[in-house]
Amino acid sequence: MKDCLFCYPELDPTQNVVMSNEFCMFLQLDQAKQDGIQLEGAGIIVPKEHRKTAFDLTLEEWNATHALLQEVKRYLDEKYQPQGYNLGWNCGEVGGQHIFHSHFHVLPRYEDEPLVGKGIRYMFRSEDNQRRIL
Repeated sequence: MKDCLFCYPELDPTQNVVMSNEFCMFLQLDQAKQDGIQLEGAGIIVPKEHRKTAFDLTLEEWNATHALLQEVKRYLDEKYQPQGYNLGWNCGEVGGQHIFHSHFHVLPRYEDEPLVGKGIRYMFRSEDNQRRIL
């Protein structure tokens, strides 16, 4: 996957490997804001080997993701002091995946956000997201 920026994080100078272990790494972008949404402290945990979705991870990669997530939380708690987190995978185009290298979103949440208290299910409960069944 020569053109996959997660396979070669050094190709994107705005992407920093903050920490890693044998099987995965935690990446953050230099910018604190992206697309007008506050992402202070946000990042992704990515397997070092190319895996299309979370369903393709090996057991070792799952375990390494969990171990790294614990380290990432300690780091983010100390550096940014978030009051909560959203964690998640997007799998497949319909599921919102735009980069087809598995990546686990780690999104710190803050009590002064406009959408405080709105979690992952918020968008699914929206009247704009009602599936039409015939």
